Amino acid sequence: MVLGDNEVTQSVQATSGDRRVQVRRAALAGSIGTTIEWYDFFLYNTAAALVFPHLFFPESSSYAGAMQSFATYAVGFAARPIGAAIFGHWGDRLGRKATLIITLLLMGLSSAVVGLLPGTATIGFAAPLVLVLLRLVQGIAIGGEWSGSVLLAMEWGDQRRRGLLASFAQVGVPVGLVLGTGGMTLLSATLSPAAFESWGWRIPFLLSLVLVAIGLVIRLRIMETPMFAAVVAAGRTAKAPVKEVVQHHWREILLSAGLRFSEQMPFYLFTSYVLVYVVQRPEFSKTFVLNAVLVGAAAELLLIPLFSQLSDRIGRKRVYLTGAVLTGVIAFPYFAVLSHSGHALVFVAIIVSMVAHSLQYGPQAALIGESFPTHLRYGGAGLGYQLASVFAGGPAPLLATWLLHLTGTPYSISIYIVASVIITVLCVVALPDRSKADIDDVRMYAR
Repeated sequence: MVLGDNEVTQSVQATSGDRRVQVRRAALAGSIGTTIEWYDFFLYNTAAALVFPHLFFPESSSYAGAMQSFATYAVGFAARPIGAAIFGHWGDRLGRKATLIITLLLMGLSSAVVGLLPGTATIGFAAPLVLVLLRLVQGIAIGGEWSGSVLLAMEWGDQRRRGLLASFAQVGVPVGLVLGTGGMTLLSATLSPAAFESWGWRIPFLLSLVLVAIGLVIRLRIMETPMFAAVVAAGRTAKAPVKEVVQHHWREILLSAGLRFSEQMPFYLFTSYVLVYVVQRPEFSKTFVLNAVLVGAAAELLLIPLFSQLSDRIGRKRVYLTGAVLTGVIAFPYFAVLSHSGHALVFVAIIVSMVAHSLQYGPQAALIGESFPTHLRYGGAGLGYQLASVFAGGPAPLLATWLLHLTGTPYSISIYIVASVIITVLCVVALPDRSKADIDDVRMYAR
């Protein structure tokens, strides 16, 4: 028995009133948990663009420093599939709740240590090495976080509203972006440049400990999902869930990874690389670009659940493909505006890019999660989701920096975005749409 007998019984036999309470708690736990995780992650993203090149790579040229900083950024993405495999195993063995508590602690503690890490001027070459190690830990934690947060609400709630319920975990991303990037924006605007680069940037990282404490209190009050509890009660948990899901559902894993290309890769250009690109124009300040990204992220707080609910009504693939095509349509105009237009149009372009992202990111959680059976869902969904990080999200700012340096034109980055859209469209078309299918395995295991 993976879970305690009492918890399994309470979860499987939960009354309608109990379920309503647990759905609310699960949605809150999923959104707050991912908020904390992504708050930490976006803090690193912003610091990688604004602070880390000077602090950890001070002897490099501007181009080399940016490349080295974004390389450490990419390391966290490379670690995500490892985290998905590790925690996918335990999430499908121990349960969603216990696994998510571990990922939360890993992410929060590693981020707090980043806030205490001395620069290269103080401890030499050890500084960037420790930074990379901490980034690895962050990536592993994020790798195990996403699928569990999505499944908490998705496996507790009304199956006719899977898209909306699963999207509560997705909302944690723009909330984390607002808090993380917003904290950096506030400090960079109120402190002198010297004070910000010396100690100001460290404050948001240290505040991670407070957020972790809040997240733990919320997650400890959640019961295991009834779908997984039923699997446990029937003795149907897999002995090696990750191995089994790779053997029997490799196609769904690869398609899930591929459909993320036009969502994830451009997103990190729109939220991280844009901080580096736009401020190369002397009339644009870091604060202006950060504010634009913040407004776009705030818009996603409304758009993600809106488009997710729409996917429950008209199908996830239809909504998702709309977002992918829109991303391809704006690829060239986006960089034309960033390169040549004034403040108002640049601001609008950044916000429009987030709308295209919301159309995909909202329905994405359910689209991937419902493609796997309950006893393999944590690992399967996590691997599919995080595998894209190695090829799409992680290298994006690094490759964008290299492409611009190599070609001298930002439109080479636009071609890169369009290529990601083509991959996504092909994968979405190939993946079955289970928006209206019943994924509740409880009745099957109860027979």
